[in-house]
Amino acid sequence: MYDALFRTVLRHVPSEAAHRMGFGVVRAVAGAPGVGPRVAGRLTPSDPVLRSRALGLDFAGPLGLAAGFDKDAEGILELGRLGFGAVEIGTVTGRPQPGNPTPRLFRLVDDRALINRMGFNNAGASAAAPRLAALRARPQPGMPVLGVNIGKSKAVPAAEAAADYRASAAALGAYADYVVVNVSSPNTPGLRDLQQTDALEPLLTAVRDELDRVATGRPVPLLVKITVDLADADIDAVADLAVRLGLDGVVATNTTVSRDGLRTPDDVVAAAGAGGLSGRPLAARALDVVRRLRSRLSHRQIVISVGGIEDAGEAYRRIRAGATLVQAYTGFIYGGLLWPSRVHHNLAGLLRTDGFSSVSDAVGADL
Repeated sequence: MYDALFRTVLRHVPSEAAHRMGFGVVRAVAGAPGVGPRVAGRLTPSDPVLRSRALGLDFAGPLGLAAGFDKDAEGILELGRLGFGAVEIGTVTGRPQPGNPTPRLFRLVDDRALINRMGFNNAGASAAAPRLAALRARPQPGMPVLGVNIGKSKAVPAAEAAADYRASAAALGAYADYVVVNVSSPNTPGLRDLQQTDALEPLLTAVRDELDRVATGRPVPLLVKITVDLADADIDAVADLAVRLGLDGVVATNTTVSRDGLRTPDDVVAAAGAGGLSGRPLAARALDVVRRLRSRLSHRQIVISVGGIEDAGEAYRRIRAGATLVQAYTGFIYGGLLWPSRVHHNLAGLLRTDGFSSVSDAVGADL
């Protein structure tokens, strides 16, 4: 049904407008009094084989929604009720910003991919904070694990990046189940330079210190998100830094600036212009990055794999390669409202077929 709707209607609506429409439907249906809890009862993962323990947290299922969909923390509960075990909001910046000029989001349907140059459009950390506080004050059925993804404000120079990230951690850290430092979007000038370890180390140290200050009584896990475009040596350097600093894990990977090997006609790709490519074309490299990170991180540190996950089979490959958790964004856009529940259902079948009693038993099985 959703595929037919996409073919006949949504693919002809500009991508950003379609996103707003779709998100509005999610909030209206899954957030409706009386209806929302019933949706949660039907779609949230309940199969015990899917339960995961990671970052000191309990996940009903390993599939989470990646940052980029709910930038301003407007539909966390409703998205959880669709079947996501975790929802990562953001990317949130210390200062509000409009992002890049529109149009800035494009579909490559033949590749099941998206190109975006959103530019961290969001209302800022101070706007997201009261929404998170209200959510924490009223626990409800279907609430997923809450991740908070923070990035650098465009107006802030690189020399002041650590203070900018610290401000976001100060505003949001007390409400987050875990925090991700995003230094890998291609759409904020100079941001990817912060992936170099000499720049990354003081930034992560500042965020860690701030999280320890604001979230008294409980540790807030801290991870860093890297791009698929890093060379192997740079991936190794980030992993080694994560070990040295005692980070809780790495989220891999963000979008790519490459346009190699696409099925979409060249003129359509060129018309979309610059930005990060997400979806199916990232799958092979993202899988390689999981294996590489898993081989260098400590046993207690996790990999959250994202990039090109569009079905249970791909999620299962990432888990067997060493990912403790997985995330998706583009797969959800193309798959529709029932997609997260369907992926979890099919993943449970794959785990049982191979004789695993839990997701944790399957993590790294191919290594």
